[in-house]
Amino acid sequence: MKLLKLSRRAMLAAGAATALALSPLAAQAQTPDDVLIVGQIAEPKALDPAAVTAVNDFRILMNVYDGLVRYKDGTLEVEPSLATSWDISDDGTVYTFTLRDGVTFHDGSAFNADAVKFNFDRMLDENHPYHNTGPFPLSFFFSAVENVEVVDDLTVRFTLNAPYAPFLSNLAYPTGLIVSPTAVEQHGAEFGRNPSGTGAFKFAEWRSNEAVVIEANADYWDGAPELQAVVFRPITDANTRTAEMLAGGIDLMVEVPPVALSEFQGETYTVHEQAGPHVWFLILNAKEGPFADVRVRQAANYAINKEAIVNDVLEGTAAVAAGPTPPAFAWAYNESLEPYPYDPDKARELLAEAGAEGAELTFYVTEGGSGMLDPVAMGTAIQADLQAVGLTVNIETYEWNTFLGEVNPGLEGKADMAEMAWMTNDPDTLPFLALRTAAWPDQGGFNSGYYSNPKVDELLEAARVATDQAERARLYQEMQVIVQEDAPWVFVANWKQNAVTSDRVENFSLQPSFFLLLDDVTKN
Repeated sequence: MKLLKLSRRAMLAAGAATALALSPLAAQAQTPDDVLIVGQIAEPKALDPAAVTAVNDFRILMNVYDGLVRYKDGTLEVEPSLATSWDISDDGTVYTFTLRDGVTFHDGSAFNADAVKFNFDRMLDENHPYHNTGPFPLSFFFSAVENVEVVDDLTVRFTLNAPYAPFLSNLAYPTGLIVSPTAVEQHGAEFGRNPSGTGAFKFAEWRSNEAVVIEANADYWDGAPELQAVVFRPITDANTRTAEMLAGGIDLMVEVPPVALSEFQGETYTVHEQAGPHVWFLILNAKEGPFADVRVRQAANYAINKEAIVNDVLEGTAAVAAGPTPPAFAWAYNESLEPYPYDPDKARELLAEAGAEGAELTFYVTEGGSGMLDPVAMGTAIQADLQAVGLTVNIETYEWNTFLGEVNPGLEGKADMAEMAWMTNDPDTLPFLALRTAAWPDQGGFNSGYYSNPKVDELLEAARVATDQAERARLYQEMQVIVQEDAPWVFVANWKQNAVTSDRVENFSLQPSFFLLLDDVTKN
């Protein structure tokens, strides 16, 4: 099969480049023409968009699947995709979509209203025959959906249980990407290893811990891509990823370590930067142990020198965070908030008040992951700062997917704190999924530190049904003040994402969504 020959040729070339990375001939390494080799930060967990949560996975999925809508290039504004238009009822609870005619999935089956209904029913209806192909951890995005109705072959209607302001934005997020019902029926729980969508590239093969390969979809409804194939290689260690890029073994590297940026100056490489809604934070276990006391949580925020982390560890590629909402959401961000200052004396005072001097903490750190920046170095700096105010901090380090498997189910009985980073599409997303009482892990959410404040719950519920943006902004800004004071997290950094491409790559740009969109990329 031509596809597999191409994929293996690509991988052989990439492997040769890897070997050359350690030789004086490294500069001679060349990846194949019209095949883009991407250095990813980790192995994907799955290629089922409804079943994953990490941007690392989304960077692949956005090239294989389409949603009803998508983000307009360079923005977080929604535009048509598999739906050509839509109508919204006056009360904001009924969305009727007109679908694009003549689109087929990569397996040859038809895209239509039945396929759309299948996708959302699979996620949301526990009695659906393929609900067991989950779990679907971000189905929260569509918790307002009461019913999905097939009006006719090219018309589908969503009825919500209340107005839901983020609905269209969430449809553009990877959780809203449309998978082939035929492929799900064929592969069942193994669909995540055998994906089929309608996107610009088709799945070719996945060799565990080696590569995911996708090939051009010549029949793509929005025009065939320029590249023949894309190879996503998991290269967990950032220094190894840098060496591969310098050796010519990869054409595109995501999440460049700040200390390596100077390696890519000059005409041979292009460094890309793009602001986006990102926050790096520490989850604190507010249910048990020292951090159950708000004074200890506040002490941690005072004890950690976030300016030093941003300037020295991250080389100025991020800003110190204030509260849980990224400033990239300018309309919803509370500009009156100030970051917790570095004040170890204040931290010691609070620890003494709480009777927590000398407390021993277990700290989960990841080796790498989506938006995690330089997590080991950051974790080490955080450990030193906390120990300087009298706390004993024991670090446990995990590979990214293993780390998520430990943190997402909750920290109870295991750890006192854990690193985390989120890149989000709407100011509703992160707090709704990770700060509400109803988002504790045992209820399917990501509130792994078990924070609970009824007023925060009330504000978040009100904000997502408010149809006036100014009112939404007021509610989010009030929420930020309370969360900043309650300190369920240590608010560390807001990052400006980066990537580097070789001089053979053209028409590439980073997106504020943090996704990789490769259908217009060329390689000479």
